Amino acid sequence: MSEPLLIRYMQPLLAGRRAECFELVREALRQGASAEDLLCDVVWPAMSQVQRLYDDDRISAALEHMACRINRTVADQLQAGLPKRPPRGRRILIANADNETEELGAQIVADLFQADGWDVYFIGGGVPDDEVLATVGQLRPEGFLIFGAAPAAIASTRAMIERIRDVGVCPTMNIIVTGGIFARADGLWQEIGADAYCEPPRDVLTAANGLGPREPRPPSLGIVKKRRRRRRGAPVLAH
Repeated sequence: MSEPLLIRYMQPLLAGRRAECFELVREALRQGASAEDLLCDVVWPAMSQVQRLYDDDRISAALEHMACRINRTVADQLQAGLPKRPPRGRRILIANADNETEELGAQIVADLFQADGWDVYFIGGGVPDDEVLATVGQLRPEGFLIFGAAPAAIASTRAMIERIRDVGVCPTMNIIVTGGIFARADGLWQEIGADAYCEPPRDVLTAANGLGPREPRPPSLGIVKKRRRRRRGAPVLAH
């Protein structure tokens, strides 16, 4: 179901034809597709393909912006159709790199966590690090998810993680990274001191549900190794 629909969805998406995209999704729902499948198997890969095409200069900024906004509208509509599971009594804070694509990806993950029974606090991008630290201290979540980061922001992301650990404001909180440069640079998640890396969205949720309280330990800032381009696979956890 998902692959043919994805192909049919991409054609109007890359032309900015909103009504056609919306009708394809409505028709899929009428035919029995679940909101979760449409989010994970259509909107998510469509979002990734649009970003790759834009990064490769194969589509214009105007088309990238239109496609991103269509995907966001579809994701907003599908969120209401996600099945709601009983509360887990666990909190997660979600932040993302400060751009449209990363925020959309983080929003989809936030919606899936919320439907799975987590208490979700989604702060998006562009929040100063000291305010992120203060929010962690106020909420004391079990997980902190960072979705994507610009290459230029890696040093500041690592510094923020180190500060969270050094201050010890929430020592048992797991930090999970996904998306963006973390999907392209093998081992980067370890270099910045995260506890887990995983792709795609269902695996992020599975990994978070499987993580127990973090055992506090000093940050590991070992020698930076040459990175390899990463292939998608199972979640990777720190040991």
